[in-house]
Amino acid sequence: MLQQYFAPGRVNLIGEHIDYNGGLVLPIAIAQGIGAKVLYTGNPEVRIRSAGMNGELVVNLLSETFEKRPEAWMNYPLGVIKYLLPYIQPHTNGFDAALHTDLPAGSGLSSSAALEVLTAYILLNMGNGQSKSDGVMIAKLCKQVENEFVGVNCGIMDQFAVSMCKAQHALLLNCNSLKYQYVPFEPGNYSLLVMNTNKPRKLSESKYNERKGECEQALTLINHNRGSHPIDNLCQADFNWLGYIKDNLLHKRAKHVITENYRVQAAVNAMQANDWYEFGELLTQSHWSLRDNYEVTGFELDTLVNLAVHASGCLGARMTGAGFGGCAIALVETSKIGQFTEQVKPAYDKTTGLSLEILVTRAESGVHLQA
Repeated sequence: MLQQYFAPGRVNLIGEHIDYNGGLVLPIAIAQGIGAKVLYTGNPEVRIRSAGMNGELVVNLLSETFEKRPEAWMNYPLGVIKYLLPYIQPHTNGFDAALHTDLPAGSGLSSSAALEVLTAYILLNMGNGQSKSDGVMIAKLCKQVENEFVGVNCGIMDQFAVSMCKAQHALLLNCNSLKYQYVPFEPGNYSLLVMNTNKPRKLSESKYNERKGECEQALTLINHNRGSHPIDNLCQADFNWLGYIKDNLLHKRAKHVITENYRVQAAVNAMQANDWYEFGELLTQSHWSLRDNYEVTGFELDTLVNLAVHASGCLGARMTGAGFGGCAIALVETSKIGQFTEQVKPAYDKTTGLSLEILVTRAESGVHLQA
């Protein structure tokens, strides 16, 4: 019997580049994502093909050596299969899957995490009745795949969001303890826009891993200079401890991490109070910190956010995802989306030579078997 699965992309509302620093993040799953039409075959062969992508991934569950493929997209499902294989008995739960997506690759909307979580969900043949612990297990395993098999030192936010998000809610996740709670995200007269710069980036080839290393150096300096009671991650640091870091570059990196963690808590308070003006201001503050302290934005994202925050009906905007290109988000008065688009898109296109795409999105459910 043919089954249809869907794994959404994600937008992190606020809390950027602090998941791998043990901080708080606030993602939502979005309406755009990766769908799969799946036929379980009862034999040990897995076949995955994707519209718009080169080639077909073919894996024999009994004899696969798990050598990485030259087609980059294949290594995400390949790694998931490798890491899940010890948990699957017998190894004859093969399937044919045809993937289709409206999620731009490399746009910062977690297409890789969606593909990983989707593969795990299909391989485990999970329906709508899975437990939350299953979802957490899948997120942990998929993060391990991305770190060890693909080679990106990401945190767990993307995989956790794709696996665990809930419609009409944001997911407040402590990336150190993995404790989480759902926070209603229904912004009334305002809409969340996702704006794709169409400046592509490859995360594993960017400075993402470099930033993680700089944060580790900053943490080492804090612990060394404080002497007693070492902390496990930068998000446990007090703002006053920045004085322990004399290196200007590392000081800026740590400043972003510590203040961004505070901004997440403030954003949750604003959401719960329906104070969308305050929420929007926090988004914009986050972007300026990512620009000035963490230096992960770039010309296109900065141009876009600067245009957005001065456009009609916009309460705030910022980059989302790893940066270096990809997407930004904006909270905009619903009745003024047309004016906003007319003001922002032509100016962005003219300034950058790229073509801006703007989508209206909302908080959706995580990975699921479709009816």
